[in-house]
Amino acid sequence: MRADVLRETLHRIGNAAAAAGRPAPRLLAVAKTQPATAVAELAAAGQRAFGENYVQEAAAKRAALAGLDLEWHLIGHLQSNKARDAAALFDWVQTVDRPKLVPALARHRDPARPLNVLIQVNIDDEASKHGCRPEEVPALAAAVAAAPSLRLRGLMAIPAPHPQPERRRDAFRRMRALFDALREAHPRADTLSMGMSDDYALAIAEGATMVRIGTALFGPRRRREPGAGDPAP
Repeated sequence: MRADVLRETLHRIGNAAAAAGRPAPRLLAVAKTQPATAVAELAAAGQRAFGENYVQEAAAKRAALAGLDLEWHLIGHLQSNKARDAAALFDWVQTVDRPKLVPALARHRDPARPLNVLIQVNIDDEASKHGCRPEEVPALAAAVAAAPSLRLRGLMAIPAPHPQPERRRDAFRRMRALFDALREAHPRADTLSMGMSDDYALAIAEGATMVRIGTALFGPRRRREPGAGDPAP
């Protein structure tokens, strides 16, 4: 059954990309609060990349699935005191949003195996969300690119969940403009991570190269057990 859900999700992503005249983006399966068994089922169906919000939860899940060749992405807010663990545990960190995280991650990663980094942008300037301001992207990107143990891959955003699709489309469009500007300075940047279960088609139409989907793959999010994740910042 999990294989059928994955196949249908990939089919819908492909259709959205074809309708927009764009290449199909990569699928990141958001596995936060989901058990390792659910991840293993999707992995058996062919999904390789998985996103987690909490370092502690991801560490336990990765240990349980150590025999599988999976790609792990941190998509939750990263506290500075968790940077050492994140640098060792993840293949990608999508939520670098302030300068102090750059050396904190870089010094704990082997340059022979650079950590893939996305800069998180608070594109709608929401007080409740993390992410740098759009005008802070160039300096932060330069810092990441200068660290031998980090690899700048692009940008990530979680736009405000406006009920009007055009409001979300505008945010995705602004992210695409930021990404295009980033690539002028850093041509090897190749990833624009945006779009989730309820708006990925809009994100794809505006240029997403990676979409982060959880609910459509796993069903409703499970409640986290007390103490299962990282402490609040």
